[in-house]
Amino acid sequence: MFQAEVFQNRYLPVGGTVIDAVLSVTAAEAGRHNPVAALDAAQVIMVDCSGSMSDPPSKMAEAKKATIAAVDALRDGVAFAVIAGREDAEVVYPPADTLVPATRKTRAEARQAVSQLNPGGGTVVGTWLNLTNDLFARHPAEFKHAIMLTDGRNQHETPRQLAAVLRTCERRFVCDTRGVGDDWSGTELRTIASALLGTADGLAHPGDLAADFRRMTEAAMSKTLADVTLRLWTPARSSLRFVRQAYPHVEDLTGRRIEVSDRIGDYPTGAWGNENRDYHLSIALPPGAAGEERLAARISLVSEDQTLAESRLTVTWTDDHALSMKINSRVAHYSGQAELAAAIQKGLAARDAGDFDNATDLLGRAVQLAAETGHEETAKLLDRVVDVIDARAGYVRLRRDAADVDAEMANVRSVKTVRVKN
Repeated sequence: MFQAEVFQNRYLPVGGTVIDAVLSVTAAEAGRHNPVAALDAAQVIMVDCSGSMSDPPSKMAEAKKATIAAVDALRDGVAFAVIAGREDAEVVYPPADTLVPATRKTRAEARQAVSQLNPGGGTVVGTWLNLTNDLFARHPAEFKHAIMLTDGRNQHETPRQLAAVLRTCERRFVCDTRGVGDDWSGTELRTIASALLGTADGLAHPGDLAADFRRMTEAAMSKTLADVTLRLWTPARSSLRFVRQAYPHVEDLTGRRIEVSDRIGDYPTGAWGNENRDYHLSIALPPGAAGEERLAARISLVSEDQTLAESRLTVTWTDDHALSMKINSRVAHYSGQAELAAAIQKGLAARDAGDFDNATDLLGRAVQLAAETGHEETAKLLDRVVDVIDARAGYVRLRRDAADVDAEMANVRSVKTVRVKN
């Protein structure tokens, strides 16, 4: 059961043309006595087996434990496979390049196969994703989920080559990416997860992997509806400035529009379980006269041409400044968090490029925004990259001795958001 609610200030000043709103969507089971069945699912686990996974040896050992934890968390009957990733990709279980249902027997066989994994070679994640895509293509599961673990950077494949692979995999399966150790790239993990509608994160301690793999698998097993689309109608002479997921993490959907008609566009949101998500919409309209009311958008959640929930976005022009100057708290909150994510990513990129003055300014603004939006976890991560002198003023000093992994952790977690406190 889906519910959608719009948060906005519906009043624009005379001559105003931009309306912003937050669509808050809740998906929940219909009730205890009428539970929604979980989707028929399949899962592939991609484990980095490159040479760097041997340093320290605990990385490979914990990666094996995590893979086994994910296999054990699968529902009975869910099809799965495990891939070892190096310069190429190899299905290490099952013996044939296919998926097998999770049973007591196949789980035991998978544990044995995973226990034999050894590190060696380089890293080309595009080959891992291609093999995963091939495995899923031969299986009819409604929801296809992958986990990708790496401890390094995609050094033997160009960003352009990876982008081509991701275009092939888009909307074929969902992929959650994880980095472990201290030499992975937050930008690469975010790029893959963003294209494949998954999550990205880093774990500095290999011992945290098993619990995280179990959580990801359990979340995948709880999905009850696949391929939900955000459908947006806007009137003639209007234009969409952007549409982005604002919670639980920032994800720009604007460029993913699928045209339904001149005025209607679909934006993929992936599979849903029992969860909440918020979306920030911004629409430019022709100016209106005082007292004029207009429908700015019709918004719906759709799955297989079935409408799950719908809302309307209306606007009224007024010459009463007290009405038009109000800022909706949710819109302001998520605007700040989107700016926070951009400031962190641009600031860290400037730092890597040696542009320390620009990096200091951007990361100072990030510290300021983290304080304003109550993003305590992000503030803690930024503390490892800059010395904070005055958080409210955004006054910081760049830490030249900051560990690279701290910067990557701030990068990969920059898109995570917290919900507005009403």
